[in-house]
Amino acid sequence: MTKQPHPSYIGRFAPSPTGLLHHGSLLTAVASFVDARAHQGSWLVRMEDLDPPREEPGAAAAIIKSLEAHGLEWDDTVLFQSQRSNVYQETLSKLSGWTYPCDCTRARLKTLNGIYDGHCRRSPAQQQPSSLSTACSTAPATALRIRVNDTPIVIEDLIQGHYQQQLLSGVGDFILHRKDGLFAYQLAVVADDIAQNITHIIRGSDLLDNTPRQCWLFDLLKQPRPVFGHLPVIVNSAGQKLSKQTFATPINNSEASANIAAALHRLNHTLPTQLISAPCPEQLAWAIAHWQRERIPKTMTIASNKPT
Repeated sequence: MTKQPHPSYIGRFAPSPTGLLHHGSLLTAVASFVDARAHQGSWLVRMEDLDPPREEPGAAAAIIKSLEAHGLEWDDTVLFQSQRSNVYQETLSKLSGWTYPCDCTRARLKTLNGIYDGHCRRSPAQQQPSSLSTACSTAPATALRIRVNDTPIVIEDLIQGHYQQQLLSGVGDFILHRKDGLFAYQLAVVADDIAQNITHIIRGSDLLDNTPRQCWLFDLLKQPRPVFGHLPVIVNSAGQKLSKQTFATPINNSEASANIAAALHRLNHTLPTQLISAPCPEQLAWAIAHWQRERIPKTMTIASNKPT
């Protein structure tokens, strides 16, 4: 993708086609769309279809249809990560001096409580630059990890406020290319945000702890970090984030106005009574004109799959 001059705000909505849109993912779509339009920005849609075994057939097309049904009009063409392996390989090669192969078994990794201990790391003097080709030729199959340090990654989130994390002690060296041959989410999302000139990312707070890893990659690639804003997530009666895994009910496109009204209510931007049943474009126009980030709640405890 050729980088073009761009406005001061380019946002995006990046769903994974592991299932149909539910009220949680629609909340993110609405908030990111309205925030972009309220700041005279562009809004892009990216399909994060990197993991074929987890995808639901037809979900990508259904997601696009749902966005259209709810009046969420995007700029430019929809980007599909499944078509961008060459971009991820190129980005990975730029990081080769920081990566190394890891052949730790899944059983070993389960004992680490989510923080990699550097078992396969070598000292800078010993470590040879790694590449995807060398990792794939190593037996047994290996992943590629990127080295991190203990410098705090500090984020001033638009919604959650101050947040920081020390990657070395909080996460450890993390994977950019998986043993099964697939590119990792952290690498792909950063490569695409750079390619699309993304300046602002409004998404769910369940991804907040991923953000320092992505900032680390932006810094290593000498690219500006986007501005982040992490929304409260909708939970079910068990306190679980709505998702395919928690059997979230898909949204009904025939109830689009009610869905938009519910999303805005959850974002503390309740529509006037006369707009509750109005066409989606009218509802969204009101939201754009009245949008205030400071009104968005930091947390949400709606114990239902249905809008209230």
